[in-house]
Amino acid sequence: MAKHGVASVLTLALVLGVAAIPTVVQSIGVCYGVIGNNLPSPSDVVQLYKSNGIDSMRIYFPRSDILQALSGSSIALTMDVGNDQLGNIKVSTSVSQGVTAGFPPSAGTFSASHMGPIAQYLASTGAPLLANVYPYFAYVGNQAQIDINYALFTSPGTVVQDGGNAYQNLFDAIVDTFYSALESAGAGSVPIVVSESGWPSAGGTAASAGNAQTYNQNLINHVGQGTPKRPGSIETYIFAMFNENQKGGDETERHFGLFNPDQSPAYSINF
Repeated sequence: MAKHGVASVLTLALVLGVAAIPTVVQSIGVCYGVIGNNLPSPSDVVQLYKSNGIDSMRIYFPRSDILQALSGSSIALTMDVGNDQLGNIKVSTSVSQGVTAGFPPSAGTFSASHMGPIAQYLASTGAPLLANVYPYFAYVGNQAQIDINYALFTSPGTVVQDGGNAYQNLFDAIVDTFYSALESAGAGSVPIVVSESGWPSAGGTAASAGNAQTYNQNLINHVGQGTPKRPGSIETYIFAMFNENQKGGDETERHFGLFNPDQSPAYSINF
């Protein structure tokens, strides 16, 4: 995915395996995209998740070979499904940070008119809002106003003071803007799942293995803490597992992977 335009999908949370569904939500997972002609088999991918201690996966459409490979693995799965496959399952909606507006985070609102009814629907069903959170795109689009350290979780101190909330990184500011927008829409009870976040290792401005490693490692280390507005673990999915050579769009789109197609690390990362 990784694109910063508005996109909506419906998502089903599943756990495959003989174990019971866990009562504790996993904090960090990785998106598994398959837009490439040189990617490993699903069974090899599942083993790569397990060997690296990655216990949550997001996929973008149902694929029987992936579901079969996951069987018995105890890896938690979030799976996007089409409208024709929904039936009576509880669904959520995934959106980009482009649907919000407002600064500081406490002033956040939804800029897209359709988001208010969606937020209220999620509140009525108890489903989360899945938010794609990309400090990378925010930084690249506004380098004059955003310091790269704020985007990479490496600022030495507070960058934005918003009432009683101090923001030292852009990720927290974006997530809390979503929370404020939900409150403004009368849906403050809706939890947020960060359905995508990541940093490219090549292909564009500030896209390097060093910056990608810094961002993603700091993200992994951070999400258990929550944000200034909402302390507590944030369920988060890194985009993505692999560099996918057949993705369209900007060159960066093909360089968000934690791993190369031969399963070697694109850079060092620890879960």
